[in-house]
Amino acid sequence: MKNNNEVLLEVNNLKVEFGGKKNKFVAVKGVSFNVYKGETFGLVGESGSGKTTIGRAIMRINEAAEGEIKFKGKKINGKISKELDREVTEKIQMIFQDPMASLNERAKVDYIVSEGIYNLKKFKDEADRKAKVEKALTDVGLLPEFASRFPHEFSGGQRQRIGIARVLIMEPELVVADEPISALDVSIRAQVLNILSHLQKERGLTYIFVAHDLSVVRFITDRIAVIHKGKIVELAESEKLFENPLHPYTRALISAVPQPDPIAERNKVIEIYDPSCHNYDVDKPEWVKIEEDHYILANKEEIIKYKEILESKV
Repeated sequence: MKNNNEVLLEVNNLKVEFGGKKNKFVAVKGVSFNVYKGETFGLVGESGSGKTTIGRAIMRINEAAEGEIKFKGKKINGKISKELDREVTEKIQMIFQDPMASLNERAKVDYIVSEGIYNLKKFKDEADRKAKVEKALTDVGLLPEFASRFPHEFSGGQRQRIGIARVLIMEPELVVADEPISALDVSIRAQVLNILSHLQKERGLTYIFVAHDLSVVRFITDRIAVIHKGKIVELAESEKLFENPLHPYTRALISAVPQPDPIAERNKVIEIYDPSCHNYDVDKPEWVKIEEDHYILANKEEIIKYKEILESKV
């Protein structure tokens, strides 16, 4: 859980574009949020909503067209000094979605896990490097002798653990987890989530958890930002968002979450989000605080309606 509301990462009015001048596509449109030290912050939305693009912009993989990304109060997007670049490389790491594609098939696990510390010379000698690899593998529940094997010799769940070991060895403070369990079997997902949760408690890690599966996100995140077509439409503490989803898009996402009770599943009503339900021609939407720790993108007319919904539930 987050501690003392210390802001580790700030994203202010972030805009990310792809393509040239003629066929420009704006993937992220003016997104702003803070991530507190020690928390798990969820970025949720359907495929193509821009959530992975935000994660990759924080990692400096995607360039920000506008806006600011600050890590520990220092701006890390755009041109930065070599020292800051090194700090960002070391302290912000990413777990990728596809554990097969993100590992070098031709390299042994020993080299894959060591790659980051090789680049930054983060070890004293060969014995120290090997000890660090061994510890990283052990911490994710793998045997040290796996270091001499190749990625194709492992299952999907084991490969994702290797990906997590590669992150851990860098001793990061912030980890961007980009759908880290969506490519895994359901039975393996819980194991990987448990590893991430245990490591967070043990090392005081901060996570940005990118996902489209709300049922998973509900149980592992402290706060959730819901993204639709490059904009955050609602942001709240996880339980608050599930108890009082206000934005029609959030309601549609939550209504589609599978329920373990077959009768409830059969009787549930799935809401379909229709963007034309908003009338933004004259009354433009703004990012507003609707209640404590609950923000929403809405115009004046909608704010009145949402407040009435909240008051009726008190």
